Amino acid sequence: MEHPLVAWDQFGVLLLPLPLIAAANLHERPPAGWNAAAVSRVRSAFWLLLAVVPTSTVAFGLLSFGSPTAALILVVTGLTAALLLMHPIRAAIARAIPIDPASALDATALVLSTVLVGSQLASQTASDLLAEQARSGVPLGPTDLVVQEVPFLLAAVLGVGLFIRRTAPAATARLGVERPTGWQVVLALAAAGAFYAFGIGMDALSHLLTPDLAGKVDAANHRLFGQLDDPLGIATIALSAGICEELLFRGALQPRLGVLWTSLVFAAIHTQYGLSLDTVAVFILAIGLGMLRRIANTTTSTICHVAYNALVGVTVSGAWLVPALGLEIALVLGGLTAFFTGRLGNLRTAP
Repeated sequence: MEHPLVAWDQFGVLLLPLPLIAAANLHERPPAGWNAAAVSRVRSAFWLLLAVVPTSTVAFGLLSFGSPTAALILVVTGLTAALLLMHPIRAAIARAIPIDPASALDATALVLSTVLVGSQLASQTASDLLAEQARSGVPLGPTDLVVQEVPFLLAAVLGVGLFIRRTAPAATARLGVERPTGWQVVLALAAAGAFYAFGIGMDALSHLLTPDLAGKVDAANHRLFGQLDDPLGIATIALSAGICEELLFRGALQPRLGVLWTSLVFAAIHTQYGLSLDTVAVFILAIGLGMLRRIANTTTSTICHVAYNALVGVTVSGAWLVPALGLEIALVLGGLTAFFTGRLGNLRTAP
């Protein structure tokens, strides 16, 4: 059973970083009228607040008595995040990814994403989360899923400083949201079909090589998303996840954190796949979405994400396979033609 690209985590946890993200924007551009002393105090307070994140992570690790492995992961994660508070460390990292070492926002993104990945890894090793989700996870309805995805949207628009540092048009441009060309739509749909075929292959490989783990993944996903298999549910999954997650990961984060790290963070939040081949597949698909963002824009990667989730929801099989394959071949040829003739523009990252 192939699964959609839908993140699963607790709504409250996803809201926690939002005040810190807003504070980072105020650090970048203090309100007009503040004197130098006030600006200095606020900026100092911000760095102290950001330092609480790695400090708390280390503390949770040291106080974790359930799993030594999870405790060690949390301590190492917290110490790594603490190092990211140092300007020379961020300057070294800037040689590999396009961050600004002096930027409080970029530092916040690095610290929060590092803690997120480490915390998710720790939680996966601390207990059998897949079994817990399959047994007691709360089934999601369309409204639940929208609420679940909203924090990603809020983090995206706050992260680029909407109404704090940027106007709505400037924020939209920074997120890479543009009116797509016809060729970009063709490329997005072609990629969605290719991703769908890849996902089916990886799912089959997972059931072949790790059948017990694959069964747990199927059970957890059925428990969480099983009530969303009607047209309304499929449309909700496709649109809410595709739009909100793409705006945050490909729109806001990737231009600063790069394709690979952003893709790893994206895979980490899909906790319903556990430590399985399905998570590897999500990581690879995220890289593909990231390349669409680089080749074209976030709108293109969003169309692809939405179309991919819709394909998973409706399941292409039986009599639809042959016409679907023919359409996919035509779309791929069209996308390749557009790419090699320069109709998609040059590889780039958004400012």
